[in-house]
Amino acid sequence: MAVQKRVLLLSAAALSFLSFRYVPQLAIFPASFFWNVATIFLFEVIAQLAWTIVVYPLFLSPLRHLPQPPDASLVLGHFKRIFKEPTGEPQRDWIDNVENDGVIYYRWLFNESRVLVTTPKALAEVLVQRNYEFVKPQRIRQGLGRLLGVGILLAEGDEHKRQRRALMPAFSFRHVKDLYPTFWDKSREMVKKMADGIKPEDNGTSIVEIRDWASRATLDIIGVAGMGQDFNAIDNPENELNTTYKTIFSPGRGAQILQLVATLLPQWFLMLLPLKRNEEMKAALGTIKRVAGDLIREKRAKMEKGGRSELDILSVALESGGFSDDELVNQLMTFLAAGHETTASAMTWATYLLCKHPEVQRKLRAEIRASLPSITSSDPITSTTIDKLPYLNAVLNETMRVFPPVPLTLRETLSDTTIQGSFIPAGTSIIICPWAINTSKALWGDDARDFNPDRWLGQGRANTGGADSNYAITTFLHGPRSCIGKDFAKAEFACLVAAMIGRFEIELEDPGRKLEIQGGITAKPKGGLNVRLTEVEGW
Repeated sequence: MAVQKRVLLLSAAALSFLSFRYVPQLAIFPASFFWNVATIFLFEVIAQLAWTIVVYPLFLSPLRHLPQPPDASLVLGHFKRIFKEPTGEPQRDWIDNVENDGVIYYRWLFNESRVLVTTPKALAEVLVQRNYEFVKPQRIRQGLGRLLGVGILLAEGDEHKRQRRALMPAFSFRHVKDLYPTFWDKSREMVKKMADGIKPEDNGTSIVEIRDWASRATLDIIGVAGMGQDFNAIDNPENELNTTYKTIFSPGRGAQILQLVATLLPQWFLMLLPLKRNEEMKAALGTIKRVAGDLIREKRAKMEKGGRSELDILSVALESGGFSDDELVNQLMTFLAAGHETTASAMTWATYLLCKHPEVQRKLRAEIRASLPSITSSDPITSTTIDKLPYLNAVLNETMRVFPPVPLTLRETLSDTTIQGSFIPAGTSIIICPWAINTSKALWGDDARDFNPDRWLGQGRANTGGADSNYAITTFLHGPRSCIGKDFAKAEFACLVAAMIGRFEIELEDPGRKLEIQGGITAKPKGGLNVRLTEVEGW
């Protein structure tokens, strides 16, 4: 955008110079070269905006022939609905109700082009067969990079391949299986701490905000299993790192509007504005980088003294020798944020769904209590112990299907290409929307939006839910850019839910409350999720 403005300014200056030199009678302001340039520049900007916002997208874009949702504004496209509704909700409607062959074209603010991928074949093209041709948009990389660090999540091409190869040992099948006791210990710690808040005078019940507990527990888990450091957020909610991430991931409406503006204005310019959110983010990111730097120095010192080799993320990254200290900080920022925020979101949604479906909660509790040692017991838990619980895994899979923590993600075409035979120009934003794909009626049937763990039970359904394609679930994406921590996240999720449901009966504090979804990097219940815990004796 800045380059285009410079070109327009230079062309305005050139036209003014030529008119003053050779045809002064055509000059708009014969007495002022400056105002002549300014006026021509203004006309050029208006013409460019008219071309970009109206003429090209509505009358000339090759995408205009693709299936489109109805009710688009002349200038704002479909943006009004997208801004008003939770992230992914309009796309969920369109994927079911707009006839298409794998792609739907819709228009974002000022008619900026978006192409929504809708079918397994189209998803396979974008995510697997030609995945490195579809990259994260630069403005997304800049915005998320500030928060998550430019680590494996945002790396592209050969750099992504290198980073993934170096980090894979920390997420190997065998290593994740060995982490189940760690996940279970932290789950037990969380449940015991929650139980401590139940007072006899409260009739054996307590009201808790479950997302806060989930976030603290998953932060501790990624600390111990990922960096070899217990942050003690479960025991101490005022822990520095916990309060820092609460600041980052609990933005108000003003911060959400700022995120929108960030898509229109340069990141450097927004960061210079004297806004409270900028100051909060600057302080928060300073804290995270300091903690990450301290962890790196401590781990390196331990390894230099001959400490035993470990398979946590940080140890693997250090031993690979493939990362500078700045790159290591970026990797830790990625895993600290993404590694606990997404699983905390999943646990929050599992809690909500189990409150709304008490019969499922009772059935799950019966399986857990019949198969796992008491939460007060020190008996060890293994991966086999957890993985053999079919109903627990059905509940978890169905939760992540109905409420994927990350509802929508973007890619951008590096060059002119096609998706399912439809021409897609270079620079087009490609939308992959788990919120829509995971509940598509074409892929899941008429009950696609219903919470039904039983769909994951029965012969050949444990990993498919009965869907014909594995692309019917895009919670963790697919292919080389799929979530490297998928098995890690699913394992800790299983342990946390098993410990909580085995110990407590849970109900919504206000059963009549209408659910509102707060958008952002992850989807969550707006205003948090207060639930009533009642201890169930005998476990």
